[in-house]
Amino acid sequence: MAVPLQLFPLNGLPMIKPGDDLPGLLLRVLTENNLRIEDGDILVLAQKIVSKAEGRIYKLSEIEPSAEARRIAETTEKDPAFVELVLRESAEVLRTRPGTLIVRHKLGFVCANAGIDHSNVSGPEGTGDDYVLLLPVDPDGSANSIKERIEKETGKIIGVLIIDSHGRAWRLGTVGTTIGIAGFHALVDLRGWEDIYGYKLRITQVAAADELAGAASLIMGQAAERIPAVLARGYPYPLSSGSVQELVRPKDMDLFR
Repeated sequence: MAVPLQLFPLNGLPMIKPGDDLPGLLLRVLTENNLRIEDGDILVLAQKIVSKAEGRIYKLSEIEPSAEARRIAETTEKDPAFVELVLRESAEVLRTRPGTLIVRHKLGFVCANAGIDHSNVSGPEGTGDDYVLLLPVDPDGSANSIKERIEKETGKIIGVLIIDSHGRAWRLGTVGTTIGIAGFHALVDLRGWEDIYGYKLRITQVAAADELAGAASLIMGQAAERIPAVLARGYPYPLSSGSVQELVRPKDMDLFR
């Protein structure tokens, strides 16, 4: 019999600042929410709290845009300083049009604006108009660091998932998407498994980490909900070691490039 998948919002996490002890704050909030870590649990964290703790906040007025950034900014109708940061975070610019800048991030995945965001970002002055937040430099490493600290404190074996909101090709709207993972595989290979009629699956690989990211994102919300962390219990696949690179489609398999 399948074990129910349960998602618990971690209410009460304070606004994260650069240098904050994020694992320590998560442990404190777990206690405040009357939750105890169990073997097999997965902590799902919004990218913003990880990036903020790691000091990935930039002030646009302090960024000098390059000639290339100014050229793309004219096409996309975006702030040249913002475009400059996008270029610094990107391996390749894929599409530009007014209001849109699609790139291949240095981490390998394709997204808008290299994942750089204005929303829910504030500088020391308490205003966010001139500040943006970049993705963690090494999201898998960030997830693993948090995982190791919490496992050391609790004595339990867990997974950690760092997620962001990304758009998707062929569909409108954003969805929670994995950008960093530790403690379990992002992609679950079901090739060779039998269906209810004994037919062996031939191509099925499940983006299980993204499925969990989407579910947790429903609880986190996108605006002023202030729930950037979720505890998942009952994940249906075994924990192991994984990487977000499992989800990145190689260029030679991209039929639309």
